[in-house]
Amino acid sequence: MNSQVQPKVIIHGGAGSSLQGKGGLEAVRRSLHTIVESVYALVLSGKTASEAVLLGCKMLEDDPRFNAGTGSVLQSDGQIRMSASLMDGTSGRFSGVINISRVKNPIDLVHFLQNSPDRVLSDCGAAELARELQVPNYNPLTDLRLQEWIQERRDNFKTSMAGVVAEPELGQSSNAGRGTIGVVVLDSYGSLAVGTSTGGKGFERIGRVSDSAMPAGNYANIYAAVSCTGIGEDIIDECLAAKIVVRVTDGMSLEDAMQRSFSEASKNQRDLGAIALDATGKISWGKTSQVLLAAYHDGLTIADTLEWNNGQLVGCC
Repeated sequence: MNSQVQPKVIIHGGAGSSLQGKGGLEAVRRSLHTIVESVYALVLSGKTASEAVLLGCKMLEDDPRFNAGTGSVLQSDGQIRMSASLMDGTSGRFSGVINISRVKNPIDLVHFLQNSPDRVLSDCGAAELARELQVPNYNPLTDLRLQEWIQERRDNFKTSMAGVVAEPELGQSSNAGRGTIGVVVLDSYGSLAVGTSTGGKGFERIGRVSDSAMPAGNYANIYAAVSCTGIGEDIIDECLAAKIVVRVTDGMSLEDAMQRSFSEASKNQRDLGAIALDATGKISWGKTSQVLLAAYHDGLTIADTLEWNNGQLVGCC
């Protein structure tokens, strides 16, 4: 592999409607930029794309503002169930956990499963793995998410999903988002990896499965890597991440693959977003939602998509 490749990193913290205020936007920007900087420093030090994805996902999971790990939304029965996956583009291995509870970092279990013969585990199987690995019991509940659920219960769960970002003032904006976190990395060896983690959409039926633990929402090979966010059912219906990667594999440029895929999603009235990298270091992102909470390091500077033109469908750098 080429040891002279310039590393690239792009991460996201969900997609949906605008944040309630400038304070919320600036706080999200600080969080995303700090994480991008840390992940980029790790790949510059010689760590692999998968190791960098693991760090980035853990940092996003640990930030209570985002709907993954600490700060995950509650399902209809008041319980938190999280899902996550990781795919290493060089090995071609996908691993994931579905609807796991009482752990701090679902992505840690996913990383372990990369070298397991059984690489995707659901609820009780994932919980048993956590016990075998002696992962400490952890409650990811935050007061903001609890209050969000209590408020929704009073309204008889009229809202279809919880807020993408936890903000101090709950209200109309709290139900206008889709919460997922994702990290895509091209390392200095030319390898790609991607990880995606979520607390779900909130208030959902028990047993509902997110796209975040499917190739539809998280996919990579040696040519491209994509992490999706938005309404999971829409992402699954489009098979968005795998579709984009396959198009790049078949010779389409990343920018064209994103443009075509998002044009199709828009025509089908999907509500989603995605971040992507290809093996040449091209960075791309797209959305049909109003806002995509993403930030990236292009090798020179850190930038983000937080005030990205709402009329624009796909961006590249």
